[in-house]
Amino acid sequence: MSEKDEAADINKLKLLLPYWVSHNSEHLSNYEKWIGKAKSAGLERVALELEKIVELSQEANRHIERAARLAEEGDFPEHGASSGQPQDVRPEKTEADASRDEYALKPIGVIRTPYVDNAPYQPVNGDEGEFCICLDPAYSEGLQDLDRFRYIYVIYLVHQVTRNVSMLVWPSWAPGTKVGVFASRSPVRPNLLGLSVVQVERVDGNKIYTSGLDVFDGTPLLDIKPYIKDLDSKDDANLGWVEDLEDQEHLMLHIKGIPHDY
Repeated sequence: MSEKDEAADINKLKLLLPYWVSHNSEHLSNYEKWIGKAKSAGLERVALELEKIVELSQEANRHIERAARLAEEGDFPEHGASSGQPQDVRPEKTEADASRDEYALKPIGVIRTPYVDNAPYQPVNGDEGEFCICLDPAYSEGLQDLDRFRYIYVIYLVHQVTRNVSMLVWPSWAPGTKVGVFASRSPVRPNLLGLSVVQVERVDGNKIYTSGLDVFDGTPLLDIKPYIKDLDSKDDANLGWVEDLEDQEHLMLHIKGIPHDY
């Protein structure tokens, strides 16, 4: 293969890898939708197999994304290496080096909600439907005494995001306002982590029934922490850049996901 053909193939691969991630993500959204439909039809075993497909597809996407990063970094032999020319040899990364580059997060369960196609921006009090955090049975012992807390933090993977990450975002409830992604609650972040505070209704075995959760059905659960009075409530907290916006009262209804008529 000539240098020109090799370079063309490399450029094509760099374009294909992000496309494959996007294409797989579209399938993931469809799988999630049909998991809900299968459950509604009483096809629990079918839904379970679809959930396994979702897990495998997410794992495949992580490998494709890693391949895309390596491709952009130039993880290929120098042009001409195939014809016997010397090439630079990069030292292998140690285990400590690798641990600084990336961290593997393992889901500890799944979140069940009524939301298949759309979800609110924030948890909504009094939301209709059943909201349940289902831990893998291996972790159920970790729920001991959790029901003594009124509220919990729920940390999860925002797994249905397909948009590219940007360091500047335009909050949908504040038209014309541009802020840094870290000054926003945008779900499109460098690490797709979500955080919600919800009320505990009851704990039953490995399941936690809660007030409304602002996530899609089938969202991978990463962690749960108790919300502790005085530690987690700061009386001097402010609204940041939201204080500069007009009609704050109206905007806060949007931010909190509270239905209103104006």
